[in-house]
Amino acid sequence: MLIACDECDLLEAIPALEEKASARCRRCGALVYRRRARSIERTLALTLAGLVLLGVANAYPFLGFELEGTLIQTTLIGGIERLYENDKFAIAAVVFVTAILAPVLQLLSSLYVFLPLYLHRRPWSLHKVFRWIQRVQPWAMIDVFMLGILVSIVKLSQMATIVPGIALWAFALLIIVLAAASAVMDPAEVWRRLELRQ
Repeated sequence: MLIACDECDLLEAIPALEEKASARCRRCGALVYRRRARSIERTLALTLAGLVLLGVANAYPFLGFELEGTLIQTTLIGGIERLYENDKFAIAAVVFVTAILAPVLQLLSSLYVFLPLYLHRRPWSLHKVFRWIQRVQPWAMIDVFMLGILVSIVKLSQMATIVPGIALWAFALLIIVLAAASAVMDPAEVWRRLELRQ
């Protein structure tokens, strides 16, 4: 496995390392690579948890507004539909892509990569899907969407009582799970296992 040093750009040939072991640059001594413990298993577990949370976030009420004793609840899909019906096409499209489509694609493609690796299999075009995950990951901005929701809640709380739904909490947990999956994922370990199965 070849990795370039982030500090001095020296191309290093990294030997197979034990879990939690690290490699340093021969030229400058900077940390080049640290192998994470049980990366495949932990990423797969977090991906499965993320799929469950995403299902809950889309199935249950996201927010409720209580005004003069009347409670009006909406789901995430329902909110997107209201934006579309009110001719807010661009906003509806952005919310759909960032809050539903990108996380679904990210989680399903992660499942496509990590489940076969866990089962010691190699499905069709696994390397292309993994490259695609690494390219798309920065565009799945559900944390930005959640920040926008929190700002809206603060502004709307002056007009009505806001009742957070189960989906809002599931969505907040989904952000944490996706961040954790990204943190425990070891791309070098994925490529190493793919090379072993060629």
